[in-house]
Amino acid sequence: MTVFQGIILGFLQGVAEFLPISSSGHLQLCQTLFGLEEVPVLFDVFLHLATLASVCLYFRKKIWNLLKIFGRWIARKPEPETTNPDDLLSGTDAYGRKAIIAIIISTIITGAIGVLTSKALPDMPIKAVCAGLIVTAFLLILSDVAEKHPRPSRFTKLNEDGTIQKGPVNIFQAVAIGNMQGFGTLPGISRSGSTIAGALFTGMDRKTAGDYSFIVSIPAILGAFILELKDLGEVNQVVGAAPIIAGCAAAFAVGYISLTYLMKLIRKGKIIWFAAYLIPVGILGLMFF
Repeated sequence: MTVFQGIILGFLQGVAEFLPISSSGHLQLCQTLFGLEEVPVLFDVFLHLATLASVCLYFRKKIWNLLKIFGRWIARKPEPETTNPDDLLSGTDAYGRKAIIAIIISTIITGAIGVLTSKALPDMPIKAVCAGLIVTAFLLILSDVAEKHPRPSRFTKLNEDGTIQKGPVNIFQAVAIGNMQGFGTLPGISRSGSTIAGALFTGMDRKTAGDYSFIVSIPAILGAFILELKDLGEVNQVVGAAPIIAGCAAAFAVGYISLTYLMKLIRKGKIIWFAAYLIPVGILGLMFF
């Protein structure tokens, strides 16, 4: 792999990791075009780590709040007087404790599914990846319908005007999002798209869905990195240090910009736009690969 190819792949990772269009699927498509089918999965994980750094930078205040809440929880210290009830993840200690429990549940479920799907990743045919892009598009469409036309259920309560009552993350949502994130480990299935869709399906409001989707990715990506460390020697031999460094730098910079842009679209309810891109790309991939 050349440094230029590493930068292109890093740029692609930075764009596709946060926009709900499947970074793993686009990386595999691009690697196929470059004739780089033998690149170890660990290289992709390095790029995911770079975009993970941009997640930590973007959500640094919310992550720090959750860490402080966890510390007070363990030490049994009282909640500070200043709170932010509008922040359903970390605005109050009660919200934060529920979010921490939810993140743990989602991560365990994702990890269990990820161990199973990781065995299929190296043998995933490119046509299956293209089909996954189309599946992601339909997930976005269905979640948009569910969010705009909510129905009362055991887990969802509606206001008098028909909108969903906002509340902290519950166990049902944690389980659903954990499963969707595990499903999102398959190439072609967007992790961000599937987790945001899962959150909207379960009645979570747009802002909390976006925030939770990316914060819950932190332990998932770190876990994937640990599992793939066994290929460290191979990735250095096949790829080389320079392309890895260049790719990670590009992924971090572009990723932060993409994340900032996507969060604005999520809050406006516009992620369905990406279905218009995914469907034709998936169909073209099925036709030509």
